[in-house]
Amino acid sequence: MTSPHDEYRLDDSRAGGDAGAEEPVVRDRRRIDPETGQVRVGAESGPAGSGPGPAGPGSGGPGTAGPEPAGGETDSELAASLRRQLGERTADLQRLKAEFDNYRRRAARERDAAGDQAVSKLLTALLGVLDDIGRARDHGDLEGPFKAIAESLEAALESTGLERFGTPGELFDPHLHHALLHSYRSDVSETTCVEIFRSGYRRGNAVLRAAQVAVAEPAEDGGDGPDTGLDGTESGTLGDNGHAGAHPDEGQPAGGASPGRENAPLPDDTGSVPGPDRGGPTVSAD
Repeated sequence: MTSPHDEYRLDDSRAGGDAGAEEPVVRDRRRIDPETGQVRVGAESGPAGSGPGPAGPGSGGPGTAGPEPAGGETDSELAASLRRQLGERTADLQRLKAEFDNYRRRAARERDAAGDQAVSKLLTALLGVLDDIGRARDHGDLEGPFKAIAESLEAALESTGLERFGTPGELFDPHLHHALLHSYRSDVSETTCVEIFRSGYRRGNAVLRAAQVAVAEPAEDGGDGPDTGLDGTESGTLGDNGHAGAHPDEGQPAGGASPGRENAPLPDDTGSVPGPDRGGPTVSAD
């Protein structure tokens, strides 16, 4: 039995049985060279003048699946498919890496924000202690061991980024200062904090507590104006009766009072009341 790749064919003279025995002709039709392992060029076709060989794979005979593509074309298609798959996997890895990098940066920002929020919350709770230390220092009570402890506490809080602000002469900033009093003065050229009631604190760009201040604006006529409180009243002004802060209508009868008594005279220093000509009998204090 002959294989599709090896063919043993007898010469025509021997097939007729005329002459003596001759050596058989052996044709190697294998596509792969067994010595080099390479595909042979023109392996599908035999030598010139040779007759058709037995039917084999790809010969188009009955029972075959049809001609198979050449080896070079199959290799190019396989290489293109591998390159396409490699590009898809590379794009997937790049997307995953970008997502992981974004998650890592977002997690770092959230961790830092949570830490800053915790530190700011603790510092806000200690601002009252710093106010007490400042009042004790102003009154000269910050002495001895308590002074060393207070200074150590202030240094430790400042190392976390805590900063105090609010001194007389600072320009008024509504984001940093809370104005309690307002006045006009000739010695200022801009809206200025002239008095500090309570210092403010901040950490970085975050304001932990605004400073409570009294502000002054430059006077248009060059004179000093009265201080105005939050309710719009002027401090230090005298009313019609000579009392500070008195309203101009003070001393007038309240709404619903009896008519005709708004001009009634008051008793004199002797205790007597005016006579009938002034609306009543004369009554002596004796």
